[in-house]
Amino acid sequence: MKTTKIVILGMGGVGGFYGGKLAKRYAGSSNIGIYFIARGQHLHTIQQSGIQIITDTEDFIAKPTLATDNADEIGVVDYIIIATKSYHLKSSIDQIRPCIGANTVIIPLLNGGDITERISKILPDNIIWSGCSYIVSRRIAPGIIRTSGTFHKLIFGFDGGENQQLHNFEKLLQEAEIDINYSKKIRESVWRKFFFISVSASLTSYLNCTFNELVNTKENKEMTIRFAKEFLLVAQAEGIDLGENPLEHIVNRSEVLPVGTTTSMHSDFKAGRSTELETLTGVVIELAHKHKISVPLYQEVYDELKNR
Repeated sequence: MKTTKIVILGMGGVGGFYGGKLAKRYAGSSNIGIYFIARGQHLHTIQQSGIQIITDTEDFIAKPTLATDNADEIGVVDYIIIATKSYHLKSSIDQIRPCIGANTVIIPLLNGGDITERISKILPDNIIWSGCSYIVSRRIAPGIIRTSGTFHKLIFGFDGGENQQLHNFEKLLQEAEIDINYSKKIRESVWRKFFFISVSASLTSYLNCTFNELVNTKENKEMTIRFAKEFLLVAQAEGIDLGENPLEHIVNRSEVLPVGTTTSMHSDFKAGRSTELETLTGVVIELAHKHKISVPLYQEVYDELKNR
């Protein structure tokens, strides 16, 4: 029987969590191979002792089939889960090319509303699904991933229509106890996540605050709602249906996330690292200009963050 090979590229909080769950479930399997692409001390630790996943309900260590920084050592695979930062997208694709064959499926979990389209421009002849993840997770030390809360949902789908390969992938991840759902309207699902993360990442960075603090004062809550309304104007112009009461979703989700947690973009700004400002904030302004929509608060926040 042919071995199904799954690569996880980007072993931070998101990729590390899902990769760890897959490696735990399929350890020793002759039918399923789980491969990690990482680098530096993080890679060295995983190679030596595995990856440790700490959640509110479990703590385990798992070892993949292979952890490496060289895609040539893995060869062509069936599925590639990309969980890098969006500003590393082009270099990530270049790194993973030895793993991409004619039938390889690529599943991006990057933040943004147009990630699948960006990958399709780089790899026009390949199968690109769409996906998004709702999880608060961080790499807290080399080889160690820590999640907060119990909401760890992964949503994926394919605009090209439903097929058996989609359901096979869903089953593989379900058996690894990953909360995964196939969406028949994946573009709307991705934009629903994009809506939440664009608003929260932009404003937690701008206000230098946590998720909860976005809505725990009248002033912050009003700003969050005004900011969200500008996004919704752009989404509507793009033909995206975000369902009923999307503003309530922003407020309610921010209120119930674990106290003290913030967005990865806010953390990157505080640490002086590269950020996803362009793909989470700037792109909304670009789309607003395309549709001749005024988004003054988005522009104000973007300009201030751009100059930090």
